[in-house]
Amino acid sequence: MGHSSVPRRALLSMAAAPLFLPRRVFGANDRIRIGVIGAGGRANLLMDQLPPGAEIVAVADCYPKRADEAVSKRKANWSVHHDHRALLDLKDIDGVIIATADHQRVLCSIHACQAGKDVYAEKPLTLYIAEGRALVKAARRYNRVFQVGSQQRSMAMNRVACEFVRSGGLGKLLFVQGVNYPSSSEIPALPEQPLPDGMNWDLWLSQAPERPYNAKLHTGWMQWRDYAGGEMTNWGAHGMDQLQWGLGTDLTGPVELWPMADSAFGAVAFRYASGATVRLEMPAAGSELQGGVIFVGEKGRVEVVRNGFRADPVTLIKDVPPREEVEKWNRAQWQAQFHMQDWLDAMRQRSTPVADVEIGHRSVSVCHLVNITRQLNRKVKWDPDTETFPGDAEANAFVDRPRRKGYELPRA
Repeated sequence: MGHSSVPRRALLSMAAAPLFLPRRVFGANDRIRIGVIGAGGRANLLMDQLPPGAEIVAVADCYPKRADEAVSKRKANWSVHHDHRALLDLKDIDGVIIATADHQRVLCSIHACQAGKDVYAEKPLTLYIAEGRALVKAARRYNRVFQVGSQQRSMAMNRVACEFVRSGGLGKLLFVQGVNYPSSSEIPALPEQPLPDGMNWDLWLSQAPERPYNAKLHTGWMQWRDYAGGEMTNWGAHGMDQLQWGLGTDLTGPVELWPMADSAFGAVAFRYASGATVRLEMPAAGSELQGGVIFVGEKGRVEVVRNGFRADPVTLIKDVPPREEVEKWNRAQWQAQFHMQDWLDAMRQRSTPVADVEIGHRSVSVCHLVNITRQLNRKVKWDPDTETFPGDAEANAFVDRPRRKGYELPRA
């Protein structure tokens, strides 16, 4: 797959494109039928938080034990599948929740789009930048309602704070500060271990290089570069999403990145075309800024956190959401119900959800760019319109990745 050369004005047009009606037109009282792909810890939280008006009818996992346990735990009458493609063949499913490991997510999502299903995909959305562009193209081509699980987009406190910054409430923006989340690492030599009963290890590996089963790969995948971008793409996907929202750069990205030689290990800074400069230098361990960002301007500063913000001076932001709107999130800090409700509403209305696929792709792309800068350990220039490093073959090699035979991205 080649790199995208779609100009930004075309992306804006694509993002606003009307969505066709689904196979089944929803009536006011119709329950939306959902399939769940991936049955691990996060998927189980989403299963329990599915809003009224929708019902789960099927679940798939390449480790059947987890799918069976999810059904048994809820005494549900869901169909169980060991391959997500079998679930997607079901005609009575309107949408799917995809909560797989990061390296599996895009291919499952594209298959879902091709099958005519609307998608709620967990973050971080992608493993690398080029597959994200392929996913956006698929969602547009098949006219799918696609929500990314960046639930802070549905939180009123986050919306108010980011709108305040974006509208110029801080005056001239001086700089932005974020957390120095660690990247993932190369996989060390690990011995082959017995495969758990029923596990389809080939399907679990998906696009990643073939290697024998080891429990550290299966359960600790987030720390390995073949499968994830570490905390830089995990928590960083939230933090960079709030950064992009506050800067008004949802459909673009930075233009230059560089290592911060005089700061903590792995600290990276980057600049947008507007001149806005971001420094990822705050310690990740014990940070109160997990998933957030600090905007500093000539009129003060705004620290955006999950479901909240702190302004200095405190009177800087005067119009705040009602207490009940804030407390409904505080009652369950990891609550995703209201973010999934936005997806279901968009499915019924055939509208664009608050964390559309293009937004999710652009936010996690910033995380990927930070990881690439760390690996190269030098300054790089980025063109967010073509999604390439102009004239930099070494850096461009990180934009795409080879995929294992049988798990290539569909050409269309």
